[in-house]
Amino acid sequence: MHGFHKVPRGLGITPRTLARVSVMLGILADAGPALAATPTPPAETAVAPRRVESILVTGQSSKPAADIRRFSLPQTVESTDRRRIEATTNIVDAEDALKYMPSLFVRKRNNGDTQATLQTRTWGVNSSARSLVYVDDMPISALVSNNNTNGAPRWGMVAPEQIERVDMLYGPFAAEYPGNAMGGVVLITTRMPDRFAATVKQTGSVQSFDAYKTHGTYGTAGSAVTLGDKIGRFSWFVSANREETLAEPLFFITSGQTPAGTAGIIPALSKTGATANVVGAGGLLHSTMNTVTGRVSYDLTDWLRASYTIGFWTNDARARSQTYLTDAAGRPTFGGVSGFANDTYTQSQRHLMNAVSLKTDTRAHWDWEAIFTDYAFLRDMQRNPAGVLAGTTFRPNGYLARLDGTGWTTADVKAIWRPDGSAGPHEVSFGGHRDQYDLNNPTYNTDNWMASPRDGNGTLYASGRGRSSTYALWAQDAWTFAPGFTLTVGGRLEFWRAFDGANFAGTTAVAQPRVRSTNASPKATLAWRIDPAWSAKLSFGEAYRYPTVAELYQIVATGGTYSVPDPDLSPENVYSGELTVEHRLRQGRIRLSLFQENVRNALISQSNLINNIYTTTFQNVRQVRNRGVEFVVDRHDLLVPGLDVSNSVTYVDSRILSDPGFSSAAGTTATGKHVPYVPNWRDTAQVTYRPNDRLDLSVAVRYQGRMYSTLDNTDRVSHVFGAFDPFVVVDLHAHYRVYRSLTLDAGIDNVNNDRYYEYHPFPMRTYVADLKARF
Repeated sequence: MHGFHKVPRGLGITPRTLARVSVMLGILADAGPALAATPTPPAETAVAPRRVESILVTGQSSKPAADIRRFSLPQTVESTDRRRIEATTNIVDAEDALKYMPSLFVRKRNNGDTQATLQTRTWGVNSSARSLVYVDDMPISALVSNNNTNGAPRWGMVAPEQIERVDMLYGPFAAEYPGNAMGGVVLITTRMPDRFAATVKQTGSVQSFDAYKTHGTYGTAGSAVTLGDKIGRFSWFVSANREETLAEPLFFITSGQTPAGTAGIIPALSKTGATANVVGAGGLLHSTMNTVTGRVSYDLTDWLRASYTIGFWTNDARARSQTYLTDAAGRPTFGGVSGFANDTYTQSQRHLMNAVSLKTDTRAHWDWEAIFTDYAFLRDMQRNPAGVLAGTTFRPNGYLARLDGTGWTTADVKAIWRPDGSAGPHEVSFGGHRDQYDLNNPTYNTDNWMASPRDGNGTLYASGRGRSSTYALWAQDAWTFAPGFTLTVGGRLEFWRAFDGANFAGTTAVAQPRVRSTNASPKATLAWRIDPAWSAKLSFGEAYRYPTVAELYQIVATGGTYSVPDPDLSPENVYSGELTVEHRLRQGRIRLSLFQENVRNALISQSNLINNIYTTTFQNVRQVRNRGVEFVVDRHDLLVPGLDVSNSVTYVDSRILSDPGFSSAAGTTATGKHVPYVPNWRDTAQVTYRPNDRLDLSVAVRYQGRMYSTLDNTDRVSHVFGAFDPFVVVDLHAHYRVYRSLTLDAGIDNVNNDRYYEYHPFPMRTYVADLKARF
């Protein structure tokens, strides 16, 4: 019945085993000094130059590097940097840098995936607009959508070789960020040279995939070059990256019945138990991506820097389908199943990003910054045939979907005032924000789907367009009112509107009405530095997450994706709270966080199998609640020098508290059920051993538990296309410094070959290696 086979018993890892490992790591972190075979080094030598640590930021107790954030951060923050990523991670794409951060999961279906969405501790993989991703304060979150397709962050705009540091801010507790921060904020900082530097890197990966009747070897080849220098007050950095990928199938094509006159069908069910017999595989993707980015900075004075960043990204891809069906003569056939046409397509994308910024760094009474960004879909088209004919041929006509003209612009002006200097009790920050998101998504009929003009044959099949804009003012004061106590109080006032909305489908054209909303969001955090080893923090934040232009206006009716928008959606209103206690050890730390998030009018999408086509709709759910606990432990030089361990465990009880608008032909209800796409358990454990200064050896285990994708939790069939499965994945990595300027990395992702779906089938055992030279 299932396309993926179970993991051999000897390689299976159960949640109970992971729970035991988590408890043991916590005990060892606290008892490690007593158990160590060698004396614990003094505190001042515990962090040697070779040691790379993840840090936690709470209140004003400590901060990331000055280049990352100069305002006080009320959130809990987890961080990693370039050295730790290189030493522990099989990194092919920029999003791989987040792989082992607490409570995070990046839904990366294949190398070079353009739809790699971020799952945070309170929201799932379909919630791309419930988290924010910035590169050097430039937003690469595609807030035109909130989905698993064109809503994914534009990871391609940053190459792995650019990354200097990654910080993850949890929760909507900082007034600086909009309500999209409800799931968290990712801050990626790229590196700028202080002298001439260059790198050349070649990366390769390969996996053997085996499901149903699809058996093949799929791989990736990537080449990257960076150049940079600093000459007096002027510095520059250029990065070029090319990546070519052959991916495993992204879809399996299903049918509710056996096509007449065919053989080869594989009996199967959908995630809800309906008949969904597998007749073939689709979305077998061959893609080539190129990224070129440049950044220049000039120190106008000792305290004022001007910067300009440009990024150009291209992607050319072709997806083919494979049929399992044969006719009476034994010849391959599509059997008249339209899914083969839906999952066969070509893509051509050209995106351009620009950003200009001015920043001061006086560390005196005043500092300020201004940043302006523009992200443009210069060309973004997808072509696919309109249907199938006899045998394995497609209809010559088809559809051409375009997103040219889609994009966003943002402007932020921020300031910080320290009335009594940098050591004073007050740190007042404030600013203004403006953004606009544009959606332009016509789908044209074409007479020749493979090579039609830009507007097809000039007639529309469907269309969705619209705009949204937000103006915001915010302010925040971090007040150290007593020794060890810091109270951070802030608020955000937002003016949002959506306009110019229009839809066309069939023969009906509709001009959608304008909608608007004005909202105020208070924030408050109390941090207590109990003593040098212990700290506690209590945070509260209200926020509003506004519907994206795609949720309001985008009709998608091409390829393997179908969605129906709703122009009457309301903003979702979130109330978040967190209590955190942290204990710092001489060579590590333990953190426990309790969190709860209540959301009114939660915007939740549903994908249901309608006529053997998965169709997505959007709706407001009156009230949901995500309540959970997160436990994080790090320990360095555990038992023996050079042995580092870390573990993060997250449990979330997600509930739909009220959904009176839900209706079901089967008589099911949504109230009391689990919130879709939010897993109950997550665990990430990592062990790194450095026997000498040239070698790092790492093993990591990632576990994710059960979750549902339907409001009434009726998707109970696992390991089928469209399901969201629990998984346990074990990764291995070795980092070896061959010479001073030459490093070799090799590893295996999913070494235990766990086979699972997160709607799509995910990669199986994958071998990764790269060779990098620095000059």
